[in-house]
Order: sequence, then structure tokens, then C-alpha cells
Amino acid sequence: MRSRKRATARGRIIAERVCPCRGPAAIGGRLRPTAYNSPFARNRASACPPNPAAPAMTTEPTTPDDDNKLMVERREKLAALRQQGVAFPNDFKPKHHAADLQAKYGDMANEELEPLGVQVAVAGRMMLKRVMGKASFATLQDGSFGKTHGRLQLFISKDALGDEVYDAFKRWDLGDIVGAVGQLFKTRTGELSVKVSTLRLLTKSLRPLPDKFHGMSDQETKYRQRYADLITDETARARFVARSKAISSIRSFMVEHAFLEVETPMLHPIPGGANAKPFVTHHNALDQQMFLRIAPELYLKRLIVGGFERVFEINRSFRNEGISVRHNPEFTMMEFYAAYWNHHDLMDFTEALLRHAARMATGSAALTYAGKPVDLDKPFTRLSVRESLVVHAGLTDAESTDAGVIHAKLRALGEEPPAHWKLAQLQFGLFEAVVEEKLWQPTFIIDYPVEVSPLARASDTNPAITERFELFITGREYGNGFSELNDAEDQAARFQAQAANKEAGDEEAMYYDADFIRALEYGMPPTGGCGVGLDRLVMLLTDSPSIRDVILFPALRREG
Repeated sequence: MRSRKRATARGRIIAERVCPCRGPAAIGGRLRPTAYNSPFARNRASACPPNPAAPAMTTEPTTPDDDNKLMVERREKLAALRQQGVAFPNDFKPKHHAADLQAKYGDMANEELEPLGVQVAVAGRMMLKRVMGKASFATLQDGSFGKTHGRLQLFISKDALGDEVYDAFKRWDLGDIVGAVGQLFKTRTGELSVKVSTLRLLTKSLRPLPDKFHGMSDQETKYRQRYADLITDETARARFVARSKAISSIRSFMVEHAFLEVETPMLHPIPGGANAKPFVTHHNALDQQMFLRIAPELYLKRLIVGGFERVFEINRSFRNEGISVRHNPEFTMMEFYAAYWNHHDLMDFTEALLRHAARMATGSAALTYAGKPVDLDKPFTRLSVRESLVVHAGLTDAESTDAGVIHAKLRALGEEPPAHWKLAQLQFGLFEAVVEEKLWQPTFIIDYPVEVSPLARASDTNPAITERFELFITGREYGNGFSELNDAEDQAARFQAQAANKEAGDEEAMYYDADFIRALEYGMPPTGGCGVGLDRLVMLLTDSPSIRDVILFPALRREG
């Protein structure tokens, strides 16, 4: 089972250090705590922002007076169009896209291009417009990309279109969607353009676009009105194309390695697979309480019991917790499970998976994040918790196993460890205080002590450590994997302990899942399982500072 809590030396579960208005590190169902709920952890935690009552619902957002005046003018233009006939025609079929035309003809000189007589039919949003007497220019933007970000210039003349169409064009507004037919040519400045012979208004835009040169400047408005952000910011469009490529490449990679993609329920009768607070709803037909999925883990492992030896699911999960630059209540992750794999097999596979996704999404596994290089091409470093203290915290081998030295080191940092902490907790406390943020290049942290991974399978060769890893890049966790627990009696005992915690008031403790225990009693083969947070991965691939930059419609407070 995945846990975002750890145990003390006495076996008591310690809640993670997390602000009530912030969620856990949402890397999937396989979550880790960000720190102990210790005195020094609380010192590091940021203060909670105020939580005012939710504003009343509104039917329309407020609009600046200038925009209201412009919208009145545009509505008047639309009313005139309605009187003339079909205001929103649906019979124009574009046959070409700007990116394809730029790729094929963009490097030709006009002396070479114009004699070819290339006729094109294009459509898109009018982003720029320059009216100059009897001839004008407009810039059309379609859904393609290329070196001009889907933009193509139109040359519009009264001689080619006639007085009526040309005069109508002069009254069109930026943001209108138009269709154009004409011949390709190059202007004197060498810009690929369409000499328009047919021009039609397909959709009248009623709302003015954001500033045509600077786009949207307010970050929250970009999140809230993603449609306008995508219209005006080519980097936003490219970011979400990269996201699509990354997720598609991950899916292909899994299938190529004999994993079966499956779909498991999003409505759960019992929330499981992680320690997290679920969203609660009610199923009217069944007349029972249901929970939105917090993780797909237990259903995926049921499928391993059923005989599917390799399964994966790219899924949306939901946690009724907090919002931050790394956390969104609704997020995308992938969990995968393979029979007869252990955590070493998982690390090899996860490393290859992320390297492949980077190359497919960006063209390279050599990335830059926050101005610093991140190299996914090189083999990922593997360190135990103890070894990481030697490499990154300045301890000697002897000091890394000396509880007194580590205790003193923590106190020197201004952090007072709880009196009951023993060596394993002290090592991990120092790891989180000093080491974690230094793991910029891809690093697997392995050999977690059992004291800080109470729900993980212990190693067969060394019962003091667990068969578990966490992958860190840029000082953040990107993946969490285990050799899975397949002992039904051990799992039942752990469920009982979690249920007792819930009875004692822990809202995020797990329920006892009798059906999952029944499945394990049929026998689950030795299995490795891993969770990867895809939103966080896309943040890395696109050099995005906030998770909301890579989610098309992130969770926001209702407008008021």
C-alpha cells in the first residue's frame, strides 16, 4: 500500500508536514510525505493563507467599460450580419494549414513560387489587420504550429474581391474567424502570403482579444480563461502540445513493452491506494456513498491476481486537499504493475520511460529547468538514504550511522528532532532537511529504513530496509516504486491498523478493504509497482514553474 505517512520507532504513524491548505506531493497514488510533523518541520512550513467564505455564484464575469463598449459595437455588427442571411456559415472547408505551407514553400523565392500557381484554402482567426486604401494585409492564425506558430499572411485587395466584400472586410474585427482562398506568393520582404480571391467571415467574435502584442498578463486570468491564453500565447499552445506528445509517447512505450492498458473505476465504494482525503458523493440508484478515486492501485493489483502480468493506467485521480504550485485536487498520473519484477526492475524501466518521453515531447533528453540543466540522457544516480548523507550532507561514512552526530547536525540547522527518534528517523530527517533539495539531476533514493516506510515490503535479504525507491529530479519527487506486498495476512493486519487510525480521527487513514484481501488470498505473484506523476513530469519537460501551467483548466476559486 502507498502511504504518505511514516511510523515512529514505536510504530505510531506520524502525519506528514503539510499546511492544511496544501496537498501532498501529488505524484500519483504512491505518495510520500514531505517531512515529519516534527517541531522543526513545522518551523519550515509556510503559514496558511486566509480562507474566506466562498463568494456567491455569478452568471457573468465583470467586464471593463472599454470592453463593454467594444462588445456593443460588435453585437451591432452581428445583428447586421443576421439581417443579411446566415451569420455563422458552416460550409467552408479549409484544405491547407499554415505550418504545412510554410514548411513546403517558405524557403522558395517568389520568382520560383508564383509561377507554380499554388492555390490554397485556409481558415483561422484574424490576429492582425492593416488596412491601406485599396489593398490590405491580415494575419490568419490556425491550429497548426511550425516556425510561424500557425500564422499566415493574407493579401486582400479591392480589385480581387470587389467593393462589397472589401468594404465588409474593413469592418471586421481582430478575433473574427475567416476563410480565404487564393494563390501563394512572396511579398517584397519575403513573407509567404496568400493573394486572396475569395474571403468569407465564418464566425463573428463578440469579445475583444487581449492586447495583441503582449497577450494576457495576469496569471490567474490565463488559468481561468485558458481559451484566450491559447489564442494569444503560442508558448502556451506549444506547452500543451508537448504534454500531449509526452503522454502519447508514454502510452506507446508501455504497450511496446507488453503492458496492457486498462481502465479501472473512478467511483470507489471504498477509497484506497493512498493516504489522502477523498471527495465524497452519493450514488442515487445504488443509494450509497461513493468516493472519487484517490489512486487506482488496488484495482490494478486485483488484475495482477486475475492473471494479467503487466498492466498500466493513465488516470485522473482526485484528492480533497490543497492547492499549490505543485498540487491540484484533480491530477493525472500513471501507475503500472509487472508480475515477477522487483524494485530494481522498476528503476531500470522508469529511467528508460522518462528518457523516452523527454525525447518524444521535446526532441532531446537534455533539458533545462529554471535556468539549470537537467540531463536525462546519463544513467540516473542511485543512492541509499545513508549514502546520500555522505554525498550531499557532508558526513563521513562513520558519521552517517552515528545517531548523536546526526542529531547534533539537525540542531545546528535550527531543527529540534523529537526525543523518540532513533537512527533511521534521524537519517531521514536530515535527508529531507538537507539532501532532498540538492537532488537536481535524476537520482533514485533506495533502501529506505522500515521505520520510515511502514507499509512497504521489507527486503528478503535485509529486513531492516524496504524494497522501495523514490525518484528525485530538480529537488522534487517524480516517481515512487515498490516491490509489492503480496502476503494477504500481513496486508490485512496493516489495513486493520489503518482502520484503527481512522476510528481515532485520522481522516486520511485507509479503510479496511475486505474485497482486496479476498483477492490477495487467491494469491498474487511477486510484483513490482510504480506511480509517476505526469503533471509534474510535464512541468519538467516544458520548464513550467507551476502545475497550473500544465493543466488546461486547473482548479480555481469560483469567480465573484
